[in-house]
Amino acid sequence: MSMEQERKLKNGNLIECTNVCKAFETPEGEYQVVKDFNLETRENEFLVLFGPGQCGKTTIINMIAGFERVTGGSIKSQGKEISKPDPSRGVVFQSTALFPWMTTMGNVEYGLKMAGNKKAEREKRAQKYIDLVGLQGFEKAFPVKLSGGMKQRVGIARAYCNEPEVMLMDEPFGALDAQTRYLMQEELQRIWEAEKRTVIFVTNNIEEALYLADRILVLTNCPATVKKEYVIDLPRPRNLVSPEFLALRKEITGIMDSTL
Repeated sequence: MSMEQERKLKNGNLIECTNVCKAFETPEGEYQVVKDFNLETRENEFLVLFGPGQCGKTTIINMIAGFERVTGGSIKSQGKEISKPDPSRGVVFQSTALFPWMTTMGNVEYGLKMAGNKKAEREKRAQKYIDLVGLQGFEKAFPVKLSGGMKQRVGIARAYCNEPEVMLMDEPFGALDAQTRYLMQEELQRIWEAEKRTVIFVTNNIEEALYLADRILVLTNCPATVKKEYVIDLPRPRNLVSPEFLALRKEITGIMDSTL
């Protein structure tokens, strides 16, 4: 490992995207989704990828997760090329992707079970994260009995239960109604403060981005690349109607590309 790589790891650079490109083959020819995308995470930061719908945000998350391979450039985790999914990177999807035949406890402990952890150990750790997301008393409930917000709490607890170094969250609250979405943003901030992780969070909602982020990367329309970076130096919890918040909201909205 070079001195430059050692320096980056020492400074908490868990994920590094360098000139990343992604293209898909279609009947009409090659379709470029991501082009020359660059990103470096910082230890325990909440990083938001913010851009218009269908701009390539989910593709970026899928490549960082290891679900998709890059067609150009590189993505590294702790200096090593990402080629497949890994427990060090937890993923929370927009669709909850819970196993409907499993209880809350069964869903949360699933990753530990697959890893071969003993029942008592995995249930103890799962209970810790069920409690953290505020679902104590629902350990035996099946997903069909849970609200949308509760299902997403299960998804967050499941991802945290594997104790990943990086959390990847792809518009996890996009399918929720406005009130539940706001409550989940508050809950996520609380959980992140209690169990710090480096988070890469995707959204196309400007208030959500500003409420949660330490840093925002504003993306262009497809093919996605970084248009501008903002460091959000506002006290937490954020006041959505403060002059500083509203000024940033206006500025970022003004530079964002129109939705395709």
